[in-house]
Amino acid sequence: MEDAKPSHATATILHSSSGNMDPAEARFTEFCKDGLSLNEIICTKAMKLLKETKPLLTNSSVIGNGTPEEAERFWFAFVLYSVKRLSEKNGDSEQLGSDDNGFTLCQILRAAKLTIVDFFKELPHFVVKVGPILSNLYGADWENRLEAKELQADFVHLSLLSKYYERVYRDLFVTNEANADKQSAVTSISGYVSDYHRFGWLLFLALRVHVFSRFKDLVTCTNGLVSVLAILIIHVPVHFRNFNVHDDRRFVKKDGTRVDILASLSNIFDTSEHELRKTMEKANNILVDILKKTPRPASECRSKNMENIDTDGLTYFEDLLEDSSLSSSLGNLERNYDDAIRSKGELDERVFINDEDIKLVSGSLSGGDVNMSGVKREFDSISSPAKTITNQFSPQCSPASNANGILGGASSKMAATPVSTAMTTAKWLRTVISPLPSQPSVELERFLASCDRDVTDDVAYRAQVILQAIFPNSGLGERCVTGNLQSANLMDNIWEEQRKHEALKLYYRVLEAMCRAEAQILHANNLTSLLTNERFHRCMLACSAELVLATHKTVTMLFPAVLERTGITSFDLSKVIESFIRHEESLPRELRRHLNSLEERLLESMVWEKGSSMYNSLIVARPSLSAEINRLGLMAEPMPSLDAISMHNKFPCGGLPPVASLQKHETSLGQNGDIRSPKRLCTDYRSVLVERNSFTSPVKDRLLNNIKSKLPPPALQSAFASPTRPNPGGGGETCAETGINIFFTKITKLAAVRINGMVERLQLSQQIRENVYSIFQQILSQRTSLFFNRHIDQIILCCFYGVAKISQLALTFREIIHNYSKQPQCKPQVFRSVFVDWSSARHNGRTSQEHVDIITFYNKIFVPAVKPLLVELSPSGTTTKTNRVPEVNNNDAQCPGSPKMSPFPSLPDMSPKKVSAAHNVYVSPLRSSKMDALISHSSKSYYACVGESTHAYQSPSKDLSAINNRLNGNRKLRGTLNFDDVDVGLVSDSMVANSLYLQNGSCTSSLGAPLKTEQPDS
Repeated sequence: MEDAKPSHATATILHSSSGNMDPAEARFTEFCKDGLSLNEIICTKAMKLLKETKPLLTNSSVIGNGTPEEAERFWFAFVLYSVKRLSEKNGDSEQLGSDDNGFTLCQILRAAKLTIVDFFKELPHFVVKVGPILSNLYGADWENRLEAKELQADFVHLSLLSKYYERVYRDLFVTNEANADKQSAVTSISGYVSDYHRFGWLLFLALRVHVFSRFKDLVTCTNGLVSVLAILIIHVPVHFRNFNVHDDRRFVKKDGTRVDILASLSNIFDTSEHELRKTMEKANNILVDILKKTPRPASECRSKNMENIDTDGLTYFEDLLEDSSLSSSLGNLERNYDDAIRSKGELDERVFINDEDIKLVSGSLSGGDVNMSGVKREFDSISSPAKTITNQFSPQCSPASNANGILGGASSKMAATPVSTAMTTAKWLRTVISPLPSQPSVELERFLASCDRDVTDDVAYRAQVILQAIFPNSGLGERCVTGNLQSANLMDNIWEEQRKHEALKLYYRVLEAMCRAEAQILHANNLTSLLTNERFHRCMLACSAELVLATHKTVTMLFPAVLERTGITSFDLSKVIESFIRHEESLPRELRRHLNSLEERLLESMVWEKGSSMYNSLIVARPSLSAEINRLGLMAEPMPSLDAISMHNKFPCGGLPPVASLQKHETSLGQNGDIRSPKRLCTDYRSVLVERNSFTSPVKDRLLNNIKSKLPPPALQSAFASPTRPNPGGGGETCAETGINIFFTKITKLAAVRINGMVERLQLSQQIRENVYSIFQQILSQRTSLFFNRHIDQIILCCFYGVAKISQLALTFREIIHNYSKQPQCKPQVFRSVFVDWSSARHNGRTSQEHVDIITFYNKIFVPAVKPLLVELSPSGTTTKTNRVPEVNNNDAQCPGSPKMSPFPSLPDMSPKKVSAAHNVYVSPLRSSKMDALISHSSKSYYACVGESTHAYQSPSKDLSAINNRLNGNRKLRGTLNFDDVDVGLVSDSMVANSLYLQNGSCTSSLGAPLKTEQPDS
């Protein structure tokens, strides 16, 4: 097969010569010394890593756009970034930063002529290849210390915040539209307002450096940005304002006369007035300590800026933004920021306001460009327009709305931005969850006391230990600022305590709802089996904490941090996601989408990774796979006891002593006092959730009522029974078999969606779609080990090529990968880095494990295992059976009770549909690619998106009815559709996609093309 050959375009990059120095090493030395002026210490460390990684680059796939020169520049940047970050975290920062020789990531990228987006796009490939070497040089925890995922998430947030700040600033202050494309704001008095814009951003960066420290979450940073806007409103000269404080439709007034600035901004931007006031105080302290300004109570100020403004609690600086001091203030903020980041090697956050760095921050973060560990999905989840926002300083308001000096009209609207959506979600947490008590309610206590023994103390102790592990107090070694500025550690500790209490309250709230539902199903209040299950409670706590972290958009605790800190696995968490959403009906749409996205991540790859508890259930359900699972060492490690977690985090539990019964229950499970290993046939904690509806909408599915009435839901507590225990639902299956079958059903449904997307993109026939889906199902059932340590998209891509070959279809792997790269879930490492265990492949006596490109995997692993199944797709398959490659995984026979092969399910049409002959109105599922069209006022089409929120914290149930009513009415609309008067109910954002789980289409006959003999690799 002509295109199924790995590329070796980079083989010449690091080719050795007979000279004194390798040419690439010489170029790297020149890059370090001439391009970055690095000292000998750094150059020596970097050269050592470059030499260590040379063989990996020589044998790797092409990086970047495919040219050896660009691949080399990427590699140089990766090496220097790794040395900088890992050396400073290893205690070598003083040496690296000596002689004023600190350098940042942005300096590296400028010298390498790379953009930040491209760097993060290619970095995962480097990490996978070089991981073992970095582990040997810098220790096993190198990946955590590299902080690449955190830095990327920080870049995403800063990109959003900088755009948000610029848009709001342009609404607040006068701009010159003729120069708007070149700079944020310019007036006839050259430079003044642009300097104000720059001052505000630099003050915000000072807050991030000196106050926010580790937890630079999006919500906290937005509070900081709004506090900076308050300072600008107070100090920027009045004649630069683009708003009128007398606009009572925008501003909150005290006694009907004077405007309360902080209350107004809190109302406009959905922030907490209390948090905004505290953050503004810290910003004022920065002005005192860094700029040496003298604060005065605003009540004593007679400035024109303070006219008609309530001065209670406000601070004013006389000469803060005066012509005489503005330039020196900017210089001081610049120098302070330089000192703060020079030794850290972090992202220079001034690139977002520097004209010369426009190219450095260019590029889109959507559409699969950046996909490291789900950060792109986080970006998508916060960047989709969710609802129409009213009463906000909107950059997207009609220009006419600013007439007469009033910022926006009474009915002005704007499509939600990522930042405003995040703030709306945070408002739910602040107003719905935070007021709840921090202990079980009376009803929940009744359920806990109704068990065979009272487990109230057990539940409270466990919750404190686990949440302390997720939100540990900052160590004294963390960076603290100097002078009189607020300690960053103190802010961290306050932040952690607040998030911990929010997670605890959410956990108790959902647990109570679950108990209530289970009691109704069982007609009993004794829920001992469920409420004494350790793994169930940890999954619930992890889910609660993850939602709190997702609400605040944290940078330093990205998923799967909660799994690692609670001792559970991805398979464990996948059991409770749907039930959790079902029992918290007030959960905002963005958080529902986040959990749905997490479930997709778990199904596509994380559950198949080494250490997943799925393998512990699979060994019970499929005994024939036990040898392969044990040989690869895939089994999950024992779940750590609460004592072990408590000791690791040095947690005294606030004086609450360990519950003896709980500790005894844990430590008596295995020998020598440890928890029984999941590798043994444990009967207590190897749990599988028998879900009521696999991969369905995470809300009360109104469309499924008639189906549910025929199938009474099983009790939740029976779902967490031992894998070896007979399924209470009957059928002769164990819980492990039932759970694995449900898991496999979820996998096939997810695969159906992705196969359909590829078929549409490649414009293939429905018969090809049927065959690809059929082969995928057979591999999952009969060649299950092909999924071990791999991503399901890797199997899907190989299925496409295999079916194309047997069907004699002119489809190359290059075309398949090119079109896959346009899919929203695409990650480059899916086709660049596929796990291979050569010992199981019996390949030329090799026994090592490594990651290869997908073409090598297809030729060496996939074809020998799957060729007999591909033959069966062809009517002439009986004549070609002599050409079969001997099967490798003969033990992967379909187990009794496995899901039968099913035809491709009926999928909803994902294309936009015009729903009115007289009006230009379309209905389409919400996609990130549609965002620009949705928020653009220049668009002549109105898009109504199923699941688009029109009310705080809820998804719509009647939006489409409202659209129809308005279309059928006589009133002509010239602006955006107004749904404020719609009675909003609950409906899932993914309802359309989930309809595929209820309907199955008919299956046509398979292709009859003869099998072409595979050509050997050359």
